[in-house]
Amino acid sequence: MAGQWVKGSTSLDVLDKFDQSIAASVSLAGPEELEQALSAAAAAHRAGAPSPNARALILERAIPLIASRRDEFRKLMAIEAGFPQADADGEIDRCQETLRLAAIAARELTGEMVPMTGSPHGQGRMGFTRRVPVGPVLAITPFNSPLNTVTHKVAPAFAAGNPVILRPASATPSVAALLVEVLAQAGVPSGFIAHLPCTSANAEKLVADLRIRFITFTGSTAVGKSIQAKAGLRRTQMELGSIASTVLCADADLASAMPKVVAGSFRKAGQVCSSIQLLHVHRSILDAVMDSLVRGANAMTVGSPAAAGTVIGPLISLESADRVEAWVREAEAQGARLATPFKREGSLIHPVILTDVKPDMRISCEEVFGPVLAVLPFDEFAEVIERANASPFGLAAGVFTKNLDIVSQAIEGLDVGGLHFNETSSSRIDLMPYGGVKDSGFGLEGPKFAVAEMTEERLVTIRM
Repeated sequence: MAGQWVKGSTSLDVLDKFDQSIAASVSLAGPEELEQALSAAAAAHRAGAPSPNARALILERAIPLIASRRDEFRKLMAIEAGFPQADADGEIDRCQETLRLAAIAARELTGEMVPMTGSPHGQGRMGFTRRVPVGPVLAITPFNSPLNTVTHKVAPAFAAGNPVILRPASATPSVAALLVEVLAQAGVPSGFIAHLPCTSANAEKLVADLRIRFITFTGSTAVGKSIQAKAGLRRTQMELGSIASTVLCADADLASAMPKVVAGSFRKAGQVCSSIQLLHVHRSILDAVMDSLVRGANAMTVGSPAAAGTVIGPLISLESADRVEAWVREAEAQGARLATPFKREGSLIHPVILTDVKPDMRISCEEVFGPVLAVLPFDEFAEVIERANASPFGLAAGVFTKNLDIVSQAIEGLDVGGLHFNETSSSRIDLMPYGGVKDSGFGLEGPKFAVAEMTEERLVTIRM
Protein backbone atom coordinates (compact mmCIF):
# COMPACT_ATOMS: atom_id res chain seq x y z
CA MET A 1 0.00 0.00 0.00
CA ALA A 2 1.14 3.55 -0.79
CA GLY A 3 3.90 1.96 -2.86
CA GLN A 4 5.36 -0.12 -0.01
CA TRP A 5 4.94 -3.69 1.22
CA VAL A 6 4.02 -3.46 4.91
CA LYS A 7 3.99 -6.16 7.59
CA GLY A 8 0.71 -6.28 9.50
CA SER A 9 0.29 -7.01 13.18
CA THR A 10 -1.37 -10.40 12.57
CA SER A 11 -1.08 -13.14 9.97
CA LEU A 12 -3.12 -15.86 8.27
CA ASP A 13 -2.00 -19.38 7.43
CA VAL A 14 -2.84 -20.26 3.83
CA LEU A 15 -3.37 -23.96 3.13
CA ASP A 16 -2.30 -26.10 0.21
CA LYS A 17 -5.75 -27.09 -1.04
CA PHE A 18 -4.66 -30.60 -2.06
CA ASP A 19 -2.94 -31.89 1.08
CA GLN A 20 -4.19 -29.29 3.62
CA SER A 21 -0.64 -28.47 4.74
CA ILE A 22 0.27 -24.89 5.66
CA ALA A 23 1.76 -23.42 2.49
CA ALA A 24 2.34 -19.83 3.56
CA SER A 25 1.70 -17.24 6.23
CA VAL A 26 0.21 -14.02 4.89
CA SER A 27 0.35 -10.72 6.74
CA LEU A 28 -3.08 -9.23 7.50
CA ALA A 29 -3.95 -5.56 7.49
CA GLY A 30 -5.23 -4.16 10.77
CA PRO A 31 -6.98 -0.83 11.51
CA GLU A 32 -3.73 1.14 11.16
CA GLU A 33 -2.97 -0.35 7.73
CA LEU A 34 -6.57 0.19 6.62
CA GLU A 35 -6.31 3.87 7.49
CA GLN A 36 -2.99 4.23 5.67
CA ALA A 37 -4.40 2.62 2.53
CA LEU A 38 -7.60 4.68 2.61
CA SER A 39 -5.68 7.91 3.18
CA ALA A 40 -3.27 7.11 0.34
CA ALA A 41 -6.13 6.31 -2.04
CA ALA A 42 -8.02 9.49 -1.14
CA ALA A 43 -4.87 11.59 -1.58
CA ALA A 44 -4.12 9.95 -4.94
CA HIS A 45 -7.65 10.70 -6.13
CA ARG A 46 -7.36 14.35 -5.09
CA ALA A 47 -3.98 14.67 -6.82
CA GLY A 48 -5.37 13.22 -10.04
CA ALA A 49 -4.60 10.21 -12.18
CA PRO A 50 -2.08 9.94 -15.01
CA SER A 51 -3.52 10.68 -18.45
CA PRO A 52 -5.60 8.01 -20.19
CA ASN A 53 -2.72 7.25 -22.56
CA ALA A 54 -0.28 6.95 -19.64
CA ARG A 55 -2.67 4.59 -17.86
CA ALA A 56 -3.00 2.49 -21.01
CA LEU A 57 0.77 2.29 -21.42
CA ILE A 58 1.15 1.08 -17.81
CA LEU A 59 -1.46 -1.64 -18.32
CA GLU A 60 0.22 -2.71 -21.56
CA ARG A 61 3.61 -2.87 -19.85
CA ALA A 62 2.13 -5.32 -17.35
CA ILE A 63 1.23 -7.85 -20.06
CA PRO A 64 4.74 -9.18 -20.83
CA LEU A 65 5.57 -9.03 -17.12
CA ILE A 66 2.66 -11.40 -16.43
CA ALA A 67 3.90 -13.71 -19.18
CA SER A 68 7.43 -13.71 -17.77
CA ARG A 69 6.15 -14.90 -14.39
CA ARG A 70 3.85 -17.64 -15.67
CA ASP A 71 5.59 -20.36 -13.66
CA GLU A 72 5.18 -18.38 -10.42
CA PHE A 73 1.48 -17.81 -11.10
CA ARG A 74 1.01 -21.49 -11.99
CA LYS A 75 2.65 -22.62 -8.76
CA LEU A 76 0.66 -20.22 -6.58
CA MET A 77 -2.64 -21.17 -8.20
CA ALA A 78 -1.88 -24.89 -7.84
CA ILE A 79 -1.21 -24.42 -4.12
CA GLU A 80 -3.76 -21.76 -3.15
CA ALA A 81 -6.65 -22.50 -5.54
CA GLY A 82 -6.01 -26.17 -6.34
CA PHE A 83 -5.83 -25.41 -10.07
CA PRO A 84 -4.28 -27.92 -12.48
CA GLN A 85 -1.97 -26.37 -15.06
CA ALA A 86 -4.66 -25.99 -17.74
CA ASP A 87 -6.89 -23.97 -15.41
CA ALA A 88 -3.95 -21.85 -14.24
CA ASP A 89 -2.85 -21.19 -17.82
CA GLY A 90 -6.39 -20.17 -18.68
CA GLU A 91 -6.32 -17.61 -15.87
CA ILE A 92 -2.92 -16.27 -16.97
CA ASP A 93 -3.86 -16.00 -20.66
CA ARG A 94 -7.16 -14.31 -19.88
CA CYS A 95 -5.49 -11.93 -17.42
CA GLN A 96 -3.25 -10.69 -20.23
CA GLU A 97 -6.28 -10.25 -22.51
CA THR A 98 -8.14 -8.35 -19.79
CA LEU A 99 -5.19 -5.99 -19.32
CA ARG A 100 -5.09 -5.38 -23.09
CA LEU A 101 -8.81 -4.64 -23.20
CA ALA A 102 -8.55 -2.32 -20.19
CA ALA A 103 -5.77 -0.38 -21.94
CA ILE A 104 -8.03 0.04 -24.98
CA ALA A 105 -10.87 1.19 -22.72
CA ALA A 106 -8.59 3.80 -21.12
CA ARG A 107 -7.67 5.25 -24.52
CA GLU A 108 -11.28 5.25 -25.72
CA LEU A 109 -12.72 6.85 -22.59
CA THR A 110 -15.12 9.44 -23.97
CA GLY A 111 -18.39 11.23 -23.38
CA GLU A 112 -20.83 12.38 -26.03
CA MET A 113 -22.14 15.53 -27.60
CA VAL A 114 -25.44 16.92 -26.29
CA PRO A 115 -27.50 18.55 -29.08
CA MET A 116 -28.32 21.71 -27.14
CA THR A 117 -29.60 23.57 -30.20
CA GLY A 118 -32.22 20.88 -30.71
CA SER A 119 -34.19 22.71 -27.99
CA PRO A 120 -35.58 26.22 -28.42
CA HIS A 121 -34.02 26.98 -25.04
CA GLY A 122 -30.55 25.78 -26.06
CA GLN A 123 -29.79 28.18 -28.87
CA GLY A 124 -26.26 29.57 -28.72
CA ARG A 125 -25.08 26.85 -26.36
CA MET A 126 -22.82 23.83 -26.85
CA GLY A 127 -23.05 20.76 -24.63
CA PHE A 128 -21.09 17.58 -24.09
CA THR A 129 -20.39 15.03 -21.39
CA ARG A 130 -17.04 13.73 -20.23
CA ARG A 131 -16.23 10.66 -18.19
CA VAL A 132 -14.46 11.39 -14.89
CA PRO A 133 -13.16 8.95 -12.24
CA VAL A 134 -15.73 8.04 -9.60
CA GLY A 135 -13.10 7.92 -6.83
CA PRO A 136 -11.41 5.24 -4.71
CA VAL A 137 -12.63 1.76 -5.63
CA LEU A 138 -12.82 -1.18 -3.22
CA ALA A 139 -12.47 -4.52 -5.03
CA ILE A 140 -13.45 -7.64 -3.06
CA THR A 141 -12.56 -10.75 -5.01
CA PRO A 142 -13.25 -14.52 -4.87
CA PHE A 143 -11.03 -17.59 -4.65
CA ASN A 144 -12.31 -19.33 -7.78
CA SER A 145 -10.72 -16.91 -10.25
CA PRO A 146 -7.83 -15.54 -8.20
CA LEU A 147 -6.07 -13.83 -11.10
CA ASN A 148 -8.45 -12.95 -13.92
CA THR A 149 -11.42 -11.82 -11.83
CA VAL A 150 -9.02 -9.67 -9.79
CA THR A 151 -7.75 -8.20 -13.06
CA HIS A 152 -11.33 -7.58 -14.21
CA LYS A 153 -11.77 -5.30 -11.20
CA VAL A 154 -8.34 -3.71 -10.73
CA ALA A 155 -7.48 -2.99 -14.38
CA PRO A 156 -10.72 -1.18 -15.32
CA ALA A 157 -10.63 0.77 -12.05
CA PHE A 158 -7.17 2.10 -12.93
CA ALA A 159 -8.07 2.51 -16.62
CA ALA A 160 -10.90 4.79 -15.47
CA GLY A 161 -8.45 6.84 -13.38
CA ASN A 162 -9.41 5.54 -9.94
CA PRO A 163 -7.22 4.39 -7.05
CA VAL A 164 -8.16 0.85 -6.08
CA ILE A 165 -7.93 -1.05 -2.80
CA LEU A 166 -7.96 -4.81 -3.35
CA ARG A 167 -9.22 -7.13 -0.65
CA PRO A 168 -8.48 -10.62 -2.05
CA ALA A 169 -10.06 -13.89 -0.98
CA SER A 170 -8.46 -15.25 2.18
CA ALA A 171 -7.85 -18.59 0.45
CA THR A 172 -5.85 -17.09 -2.45
CA PRO A 173 -4.12 -13.88 -1.32
CA SER A 174 -0.67 -14.57 -2.79
CA VAL A 175 -1.91 -14.80 -6.39
CA ALA A 176 -3.41 -11.32 -6.02
CA ALA A 177 -0.24 -10.05 -4.33
CA LEU A 178 1.87 -11.18 -7.28
CA LEU A 179 -0.49 -9.38 -9.69
CA VAL A 180 -0.23 -6.18 -7.65
CA GLU A 181 3.57 -6.53 -7.61
CA VAL A 182 3.54 -6.77 -11.42
CA LEU A 183 1.26 -3.73 -11.77
CA ALA A 184 3.50 -1.68 -9.48
CA GLN A 185 6.52 -2.78 -11.51
CA ALA A 186 4.69 -1.71 -14.68
CA GLY A 187 4.30 1.78 -13.24
CA VAL A 188 0.98 2.09 -11.40
CA PRO A 189 1.68 5.13 -9.19
CA SER A 190 1.90 4.99 -5.41
CA GLY A 191 -1.55 5.33 -3.89
CA PHE A 192 -3.36 3.94 -6.93
CA ILE A 193 -3.06 0.28 -5.94
CA ALA A 194 -3.20 -1.44 -2.54
CA HIS A 195 -3.29 -5.15 -1.72
CA LEU A 196 -5.06 -5.45 1.62
CA PRO A 197 -5.76 -8.97 2.86
CA CYS A 198 -7.73 -8.63 6.07
CA THR A 199 -10.37 -10.21 8.27
CA SER A 200 -14.06 -10.01 7.39
CA ALA A 201 -14.55 -7.51 10.22
CA ASN A 202 -11.90 -5.21 8.77
CA ALA A 203 -13.30 -5.68 5.26
CA GLU A 204 -16.62 -4.40 6.64
CA LYS A 205 -14.79 -1.30 7.89
CA LEU A 206 -13.48 -0.70 4.38
CA VAL A 207 -16.99 -1.05 2.97
CA ALA A 208 -18.38 1.40 5.53
CA ASP A 209 -15.69 4.06 4.98
CA LEU A 210 -17.13 6.91 2.91
CA ARG A 211 -13.79 7.59 1.25
CA ILE A 212 -14.59 4.49 -0.81
CA ARG A 213 -16.77 5.72 -3.67
CA PHE A 214 -17.36 2.48 -5.57
CA ILE A 215 -17.47 -1.17 -4.45
CA THR A 216 -17.07 -4.08 -6.85
CA PHE A 217 -17.74 -7.51 -5.36
CA THR A 218 -17.81 -11.09 -6.57
CA GLY A 219 -19.07 -13.67 -4.10
CA SER A 220 -22.18 -15.02 -2.44
CA THR A 221 -25.57 -13.34 -2.64
CA ALA A 222 -25.80 -13.17 1.16
CA VAL A 223 -22.54 -11.24 1.48
CA GLY A 224 -23.45 -9.08 -1.51
CA LYS A 225 -26.71 -8.05 0.13
CA SER A 226 -24.84 -7.14 3.31
CA ILE A 227 -22.36 -5.00 1.37
CA GLN A 228 -25.15 -3.30 -0.56
CA ALA A 229 -26.96 -2.46 2.67
CA LYS A 230 -23.83 -0.72 3.96
CA ALA A 231 -23.07 1.04 0.67
CA GLY A 232 -26.00 3.43 0.92
CA LEU A 233 -26.05 5.85 -2.01
CA ARG A 234 -22.60 4.83 -3.21
CA ARG A 235 -22.42 2.88 -6.43
CA THR A 236 -21.65 -0.85 -6.56
CA GLN A 237 -21.20 -3.71 -9.00
CA MET A 238 -22.27 -7.13 -7.74
CA GLU A 239 -21.55 -10.51 -9.35
CA LEU A 240 -23.28 -12.94 -7.03
CA GLY A 241 -24.69 -16.46 -6.89
CA SER A 242 -26.07 -18.57 -9.70
CA ILE A 243 -27.79 -21.80 -10.63
CA ALA A 244 -26.85 -21.91 -14.30
CA SER A 245 -28.87 -23.87 -16.85
CA THR A 246 -27.80 -25.24 -20.20
CA VAL A 247 -30.29 -26.78 -22.64
CA LEU A 248 -29.80 -29.53 -25.22
CA CYS A 249 -32.68 -29.37 -27.66
CA ALA A 250 -33.73 -32.22 -29.96
CA ASP A 251 -31.69 -30.82 -32.86
CA ALA A 252 -28.53 -30.13 -30.82
CA ASP A 253 -25.26 -31.06 -32.51
CA LEU A 254 -24.09 -33.45 -29.81
CA ALA A 255 -20.64 -34.00 -31.33
CA SER A 256 -19.97 -30.28 -30.83
CA ALA A 257 -22.02 -29.78 -27.68
CA MET A 258 -20.99 -32.63 -25.40
CA PRO A 259 -17.29 -31.76 -24.91
CA LYS A 260 -18.40 -28.22 -24.05
CA VAL A 261 -21.05 -29.49 -21.63
CA VAL A 262 -18.64 -31.81 -19.82
CA ALA A 263 -16.02 -29.07 -19.47
CA GLY A 264 -18.63 -26.45 -18.53
CA SER A 265 -20.00 -28.67 -15.77
CA PHE A 266 -16.80 -29.79 -14.06
CA ARG A 267 -13.89 -27.42 -14.84
CA LYS A 268 -12.32 -25.90 -11.74
CA ALA A 269 -14.13 -28.66 -9.82
CA GLY A 270 -17.42 -26.93 -10.63
CA GLN A 271 -16.40 -23.84 -8.67
CA VAL A 272 -17.47 -21.33 -11.32
CA CYS A 273 -20.51 -19.06 -11.00
CA SER A 274 -21.70 -20.00 -14.48
CA SER A 275 -20.89 -23.74 -14.25
CA ILE A 276 -23.71 -25.89 -15.55
CA GLN A 277 -25.70 -27.06 -12.55
CA LEU A 278 -28.92 -27.96 -14.37
CA LEU A 279 -28.71 -29.65 -17.77
CA HIS A 280 -32.10 -29.72 -19.50
CA VAL A 281 -32.17 -32.45 -22.17
CA HIS A 282 -34.90 -33.13 -24.72
CA ARG A 283 -36.29 -36.55 -23.96
CA SER A 284 -35.67 -37.80 -27.51
CA ILE A 285 -31.87 -37.52 -27.09
CA LEU A 286 -31.64 -38.32 -23.37
CA ASP A 287 -30.04 -41.77 -23.75
CA ALA A 288 -27.35 -40.51 -26.13
CA VAL A 289 -26.60 -37.53 -23.89
CA MET A 290 -26.34 -39.65 -20.74
CA ASP A 291 -23.96 -42.08 -22.42
CA SER A 292 -21.73 -39.22 -23.60
CA LEU A 293 -21.88 -37.45 -20.23
CA VAL A 294 -20.88 -40.50 -18.23
CA ARG A 295 -18.04 -41.36 -20.60
CA GLY A 296 -16.79 -37.77 -20.55
CA ALA A 297 -16.96 -37.47 -16.77
CA ASN A 298 -15.23 -40.80 -16.20
CA ALA A 299 -12.41 -39.78 -18.55
CA MET A 300 -11.51 -36.72 -16.46
CA THR A 301 -8.41 -37.27 -14.34
CA VAL A 302 -8.96 -36.16 -10.73
CA GLY A 303 -5.97 -35.62 -8.48
CA SER A 304 -3.11 -33.40 -7.43
CA PRO A 305 -3.03 -30.11 -9.33
CA ALA A 306 0.74 -30.47 -9.55
CA ALA A 307 0.51 -33.78 -11.44
CA ALA A 308 0.71 -33.82 -15.22
CA GLY A 309 -2.62 -34.71 -16.80
CA THR A 310 -4.83 -33.71 -13.88
CA VAL A 311 -8.05 -32.12 -15.12
CA ILE A 312 -9.96 -31.69 -11.86
CA GLY A 313 -8.20 -30.64 -8.67
CA PRO A 314 -9.50 -30.24 -5.12
CA LEU A 315 -12.32 -28.10 -3.87
CA ILE A 316 -11.23 -25.00 -2.00
CA SER A 317 -11.61 -26.62 1.44
CA LEU A 318 -12.56 -29.79 3.24
CA GLU A 319 -15.65 -27.96 4.50
CA SER A 320 -16.74 -27.28 0.92
CA ALA A 321 -16.22 -30.94 0.03
CA ASP A 322 -18.24 -31.97 3.11
CA ARG A 323 -21.10 -29.69 2.03
CA VAL A 324 -21.13 -30.97 -1.56
CA GLU A 325 -21.14 -34.58 -0.36
CA ALA A 326 -23.98 -33.84 2.07
CA TRP A 327 -26.08 -32.31 -0.71
CA VAL A 328 -25.50 -35.29 -2.99
CA ARG A 329 -26.38 -37.76 -0.22
CA GLU A 330 -29.48 -35.73 0.61
CA ALA A 331 -30.59 -35.79 -3.03
CA GLU A 332 -30.08 -39.57 -3.12
CA ALA A 333 -32.19 -39.97 0.00
CA GLN A 334 -34.94 -37.92 -1.66
CA GLY A 335 -35.00 -40.13 -4.76
CA ALA A 336 -32.29 -38.82 -7.07
CA ARG A 337 -30.12 -41.41 -8.82
CA LEU A 338 -26.35 -41.34 -9.29
CA ALA A 339 -25.33 -41.96 -12.90
CA THR A 340 -21.69 -41.97 -11.80
CA PRO A 341 -20.48 -43.55 -8.55
CA PHE A 342 -19.76 -41.01 -5.81
CA LYS A 343 -16.02 -40.94 -5.16
CA ARG A 344 -14.19 -38.66 -2.77
CA GLU A 345 -10.65 -38.47 -1.42
CA GLY A 346 -10.22 -35.61 1.05
CA SER A 347 -11.08 -32.39 -0.76
CA LEU A 348 -11.19 -34.17 -4.14
CA ILE A 349 -14.63 -35.06 -5.47
CA HIS A 350 -14.98 -36.91 -8.77
CA PRO A 351 -17.62 -35.63 -11.24
CA VAL A 352 -21.15 -36.35 -10.05
CA ILE A 353 -24.08 -36.76 -12.47
CA LEU A 354 -27.56 -36.96 -10.95
CA THR A 355 -30.85 -37.94 -12.59
CA ASP A 356 -34.43 -38.15 -11.29
CA VAL A 357 -33.88 -34.78 -9.65
CA LYS A 358 -36.93 -32.98 -8.28
CA PRO A 359 -37.42 -29.18 -8.28
CA ASP A 360 -37.59 -28.95 -4.48
CA MET A 361 -34.26 -30.70 -3.89
CA ARG A 362 -31.47 -28.49 -2.59
CA ILE A 363 -29.39 -29.55 -5.60
CA SER A 364 -32.03 -27.88 -7.83
CA CYS A 365 -32.66 -24.67 -5.94
CA GLU A 366 -29.37 -23.66 -4.27
CA GLU A 367 -25.93 -23.09 -5.78
CA VAL A 368 -23.85 -26.24 -5.27
CA PHE A 369 -20.47 -24.77 -6.32
CA GLY A 370 -18.94 -28.18 -6.83
CA PRO A 371 -18.55 -30.85 -9.55
CA VAL A 372 -22.22 -31.86 -9.56
CA LEU A 373 -24.54 -31.89 -12.59
CA ALA A 374 -28.28 -32.53 -12.43
CA VAL A 375 -29.87 -33.82 -15.66
CA LEU A 376 -33.54 -32.97 -16.24
CA PRO A 377 -35.47 -34.25 -19.30
CA PHE A 378 -38.07 -32.05 -21.03
CA ASP A 379 -40.62 -32.37 -23.82
CA GLU A 380 -41.50 -28.73 -24.56
CA PHE A 381 -39.15 -25.73 -24.34
CA ALA A 382 -41.74 -23.89 -22.25
CA GLU A 383 -40.93 -26.34 -19.42
CA VAL A 384 -37.29 -25.21 -19.49
CA ILE A 385 -38.24 -21.54 -19.30
CA GLU A 386 -40.52 -22.21 -16.33
CA ARG A 387 -37.90 -24.28 -14.48
CA ALA A 388 -34.99 -21.91 -15.12
CA ASN A 389 -36.95 -18.79 -14.24
CA ALA A 390 -38.17 -20.36 -10.98
CA SER A 391 -34.64 -19.87 -9.66
CA PRO A 392 -33.96 -16.69 -7.67
CA PHE A 393 -30.78 -16.34 -9.75
CA GLY A 394 -30.22 -15.20 -13.32
CA LEU A 395 -26.58 -15.06 -14.36
CA ALA A 396 -26.30 -17.02 -17.61
CA ALA A 397 -27.79 -19.82 -19.68
CA GLY A 398 -26.78 -21.82 -22.74
CA VAL A 399 -29.05 -23.32 -25.41
CA PHE A 400 -27.92 -25.75 -28.09
CA THR A 401 -30.29 -25.54 -31.08
CA LYS A 402 -30.59 -24.31 -34.65
CA ASN A 403 -34.36 -23.87 -34.36
CA LEU A 404 -35.09 -20.15 -34.72
CA ASP A 405 -38.45 -20.51 -33.00
CA ILE A 406 -36.70 -21.87 -29.89
CA VAL A 407 -34.04 -19.15 -30.18
CA SER A 408 -36.82 -16.56 -30.14
CA GLN A 409 -38.58 -18.21 -27.18
CA ALA A 410 -35.32 -18.29 -25.21
CA ILE A 411 -34.43 -14.67 -25.94
CA GLU A 412 -37.87 -13.49 -24.90
CA GLY A 413 -38.43 -15.92 -22.04
CA LEU A 414 -35.22 -16.68 -20.12
CA ASP A 415 -34.54 -14.17 -17.35
CA VAL A 416 -30.74 -14.11 -17.34
CA GLY A 417 -27.95 -11.60 -17.83
CA GLY A 418 -26.23 -13.60 -20.59
CA LEU A 419 -27.72 -16.07 -23.06
CA HIS A 420 -25.43 -18.16 -25.27
CA PHE A 421 -26.66 -20.23 -28.22
CA ASN A 422 -24.65 -23.31 -29.15
CA GLU A 423 -22.38 -22.60 -26.19
CA THR A 424 -22.84 -23.43 -22.51
CA SER A 425 -23.82 -21.11 -19.68
CA SER A 426 -20.12 -21.11 -18.78
CA SER A 427 -19.08 -19.47 -22.05
CA ARG A 428 -17.30 -16.17 -21.46
CA ILE A 429 -15.04 -13.98 -23.56
CA ASP A 430 -13.39 -11.21 -21.59
CA LEU A 431 -14.53 -8.35 -23.82
CA MET A 432 -18.21 -9.23 -23.31
CA PRO A 433 -20.48 -7.45 -20.84
CA TYR A 434 -20.84 -9.90 -17.96
CA GLY A 435 -23.37 -9.64 -15.18
CA GLY A 436 -26.59 -11.08 -13.85
CA VAL A 437 -30.13 -10.23 -12.86
CA LYS A 438 -32.26 -11.00 -9.81
CA ASP A 439 -30.17 -12.48 -6.97
CA SER A 440 -27.19 -12.88 -9.32
CA GLY A 441 -26.50 -9.16 -8.91
CA PHE A 442 -26.26 -6.13 -11.17
CA GLY A 443 -23.72 -4.03 -13.00
CA LEU A 444 -21.30 -5.29 -15.61
CA GLU A 445 -17.78 -6.64 -15.86
CA GLY A 446 -15.85 -6.61 -19.14
CA PRO A 447 -13.27 -3.77 -19.25
CA LYS A 448 -15.19 -1.39 -21.53
CA PHE A 449 -18.35 -1.80 -19.47
CA ALA A 450 -16.63 -1.80 -16.08
CA VAL A 451 -14.82 1.44 -16.94
CA ALA A 452 -18.20 3.03 -17.67
CA GLU A 453 -19.48 1.77 -14.30
CA MET A 454 -16.44 3.22 -12.52
CA THR A 455 -16.75 6.72 -13.98
CA GLU A 456 -19.22 9.57 -13.63
CA GLU A 457 -20.67 11.21 -16.73
CA ARG A 458 -20.27 14.94 -16.15
CA LEU A 459 -22.29 17.42 -18.21
CA VAL A 460 -20.56 20.52 -19.57
CA THR A 461 -22.40 23.36 -21.34
CA ILE A 462 -20.87 26.47 -22.89
CA ARG A 463 -22.73 29.55 -24.10
CA MET A 464 -20.95 30.63 -27.25
